[in-house]
Formats: sequence, C-alpha cells, structure tokens
Amino acid sequence: MNELILNTGIQDYIDNNLTTDILTVLLAKPVFEGVSQKELAQQIEAKKKCKDKLPTWFEKRGIYYPIKLHIEQTSSEVTARYKSQLVSGKSLIDLTGGLGVDTYFFAQQIPEVFHCEINQELSEIASHNFKVLEQEHIACQAEDGITYLQNSKQGFEWIYIDPSRRDDAKGKVFLLQDCHPDVSKHLPLFFERASHLLMKTSPLLDIKQAIETLESVKEVHVVAVQNEVKELLFVLEKGYEGRVHIKTRNIQPDHTESFDFIWEDEAMCNIAHEEPSAYLYEPNAAVLKSGGFKSVGKTYGVYKLHPHSHLYTSKSLLEFPGRRFKIESVVPYSKKAMKSLHIDKANVTTRNFPQSVAELRKRHKIKDGGNRYIFFTKTLNDSLIVVDCTKVAD
Repeated sequence: MNELILNTGIQDYIDNNLTTDILTVLLAKPVFEGVSQKELAQQIEAKKKCKDKLPTWFEKRGIYYPIKLHIEQTSSEVTARYKSQLVSGKSLIDLTGGLGVDTYFFAQQIPEVFHCEINQELSEIASHNFKVLEQEHIACQAEDGITYLQNSKQGFEWIYIDPSRRDDAKGKVFLLQDCHPDVSKHLPLFFERASHLLMKTSPLLDIKQAIETLESVKEVHVVAVQNEVKELLFVLEKGYEGRVHIKTRNIQPDHTESFDFIWEDEAMCNIAHEEPSAYLYEPNAAVLKSGGFKSVGKTYGVYKLHPHSHLYTSKSLLEFPGRRFKIESVVPYSKKAMKSLHIDKANVTTRNFPQSVAELRKRHKIKDGGNRYIFFTKTLNDSLIVVDCTKVAD
C-alpha cells in the first residue's frame, strides 16, 4: 500500500482522470515522485468500477483502491446491505474479509466485528478504508481466518464466510468441496466458536446438494439484483434440525419481489396444469434458481403449462413474483403458423423448447426488441406452441 497515493494532489489527479483512457495514463510521463503511472492507472480503473457497485466507496474522499480484480470479486453494496439484515447480536467474525464491503455493513448492525484477510496489503487497505468510512470498531487481522479461529479462544455469535471459488488447476469452481476453505470440513470448529454461520456461495451452486452436504441449514436466501442472481446465502444454526426455509429476493431499484417456501414441501406439492389461458407468468430469476416451481404456482393460484416449462397461466390477472403478460394468441409451432403471426420484431424466450433463441431468430427472421413478447414452449401433451403476448405494466 503506497500511502503517497492518498496525498491531495494525487487524489485530485485520480478524480480528474476517471474518464481518461487508461492507456493514455499508463504511457504518460511520470507525474508524481514515488507513484508510478501504473499505480495511478490501477487506482483510476478500480475507482471507476466502484461507481455503481460501491457508491459509498466511490463518493468518499481518501479511499484507497486495490487492483480491479478485488473490486470484481467483492459483494456489491446492494447485496452486502441485504446480508447485514440477516445477522444480529453483539459479535461477528468475517473469515474471508477481502476489501471489507460485507464487513462494513455487518458493523452497522453488530458492535464487535472482526475482519480476517490473509492478503497483507488487502488487509491494510480495508483497515484504512474502514477508518475513512468512520467504522473504526472493526478489528482487522492480517491472517487466514480459519487459522485465526483455531488459535483464538474467543466465541462469536456469528461467523461469516465467503469461500474462494477459484482454483489454480480448475479455474472457477462451484462445488462446496472444491472451494477454499471447504466449509463442510470445518463445521465442528465453526459451531464450537459460534452459534450461527452465514455462508455466501456462487449462484451456480446446486442448492439441493449443498443442503445435503451441510448440516443445520435453517435458511437459504437466493438474492437477485434486477433479475440476475448474484448470491446464494446459507444460514446455519447450531443444533438446528427443523425444515429449511427458502427465501427468494429479486431486488429492483424501487421495490423487491419476495417469495418464500419450505424446501421439504416442494417435493410433496401438487399443482394443476392447463393450456394457456388469458395471462402468462414467468418467474423471476431468484424463483427459478430456488427450484420452487410447484410452490410458487400453488401460492399464487396459477397453473403450469408443463411440468418442465416453468411458465404459468390464469384466467384473471394475479400478483406474481416475476413478469406478467396478456396472451394475445396461441398457435402450434410450424412454419405456416409463424408466418400467420407476422413477427418481424419481438422479445423472444424459450422454455422447454428444442431450439435456442438464436436459432429461432435466424430461422424466422425476428429482430430483437419491441413491445411483443413471444414464448416458444410445450404444453402438457408435449406439443410445441408459440404464445404471443404483450407485457402487463407493473
């Protein structure tokens, strides 16, 4: 960590060159003694990435930025703020602190917070930024979180961990046992030191496998931001043997779509199937990831088109955690039927259909966009159909 970067003149240079081409900065003659153009370029590039993802950091004077990879790997403020609502009590330890975004928001809920980060420089950067952000009651430990926990006799109410999903040999990994650390191996230690564990995982992790691999899972939170799943969060409670609560959240700029269900109830849930009626429903990304396909239909009183299509219908317009459409027409899929629809421009979606969106666009010369929404899917008898819709305003 080069503290000269925090000098007023250099901070002004960084702010004044946020729109400058990075290559221009790199190739320029050295501007400041003791600070290379590469370091300046890294600060500019990293700060630019924080503008939307970490606005609190971006807007605060005196923040020191790590290389952009650490910005890319950290939680956004939106998801970090959501996580902070899941914890309570007097103490928490973040075993994989990183830049400290999650830690910062935990510290707004909990008075005693520890931040462990094995990367010495990143730990120093996080510690500096906490002070700039006026969160000085976070204790930073520049060491491996598991090692610190093993050597410490202190107990905590919460442990937070975000296992690394990168492997030197495999690149990105998604199975729990391939992540570092392997949480399942350390559960005895975690529950010896804390009564609650909050774990963040890749959105691609198989929820069923994770529930079966872990123990004492109380809740699973599927968190999407503007219909893109960003995080899976597992809440474990020492000694918990009850049913698993699945909580889906699709966070939009002006509201949040929420749908909750019980994991064990999904398998036993019965839902009726029907042909497309007056309205069509498409679950948001968080619901789709959660696997609560029957539960969501039963809860909202809609009917499924096909067991594997994950599209729903109803005769009257109902509330639903996802997009809602008014069905204008339904035709069997064929070249002749497609011509009859006169589709030159539309938003195309496939569900349980043998051809991809790209193939369908090319075959039927459909441009992207417009006010029409075309769904290619199957009915209960496996017939291929095309559902022509207009979107219902929220």
